[in-house]
This record gives sequence, structure tokens and C-alpha cells, in this order.
Amino acid sequence: MSGNEPTIEAEVVEIDGIAVEPKPVRQESGKAAPWVRWDAWQGRVRSLDARWWPLWIVLGFIALVVFVAVGMVVAVLFISFRIVAGLINGIARLFFPSQELQRR
Repeated sequence: MSGNEPTIEAEVVEIDGIAVEPKPVRQESGKAAPWVRWDAWQGRVRSLDARWWPLWIVLGFIALVVFVAVGMVVAVLFISFRIVAGLINGIARLFFPSQELQRR
């Protein structure tokens, strides 16, 4: 057999004496399928599925812990900077007196 033989297409009308009903042709409507339409998601985006609330609580708690940890690190760095800057400023004032003292 060669690979160039024509393909014969036929419609099945009857199998073993039982009539086969053809599938109705699905008419394409102007709207897309419901899983493609974005307007169907409008109400779902506003309300979360109740089955997922434990996950959202755990993720929210983790996010809160990370937020507080980052805030504490920033606070410690800021306070450490202020202390070091104050010490350097105090030492510098010992060697360089202010202009008020030099005018007298």
C-alpha cells in the first residue's frame, strides 16, 4: 500500500440494525464559552471561596509575621544609626567647638 491513497469519509447511518442519530451541530454564538468570559468572574473576585479560608488565615499570619519582622529590622537599624551618629557627633564636638564659644 502506498501512502497516497485517498481517505474515504462516510456517515454511519445504522449499526447492527440500530439507527445512529447524528450529533446536533453546535451553533457558534456571539458569546464565547463561559470559562472564557471574564464578566462571569466579576462576582467571584469579590468573595473568596469559603473552603480556602484556612489557607488565607495561615498566609495572612505569615505575611503579618514577615511584615512585623521587617519593621523591627528597620527600627533596629534606624535606632543604631541614630546612636552611632550621636556618638560621632559628640566626639566631633570635643575637638571642634561650636561657633558660639569661639565668638566670646
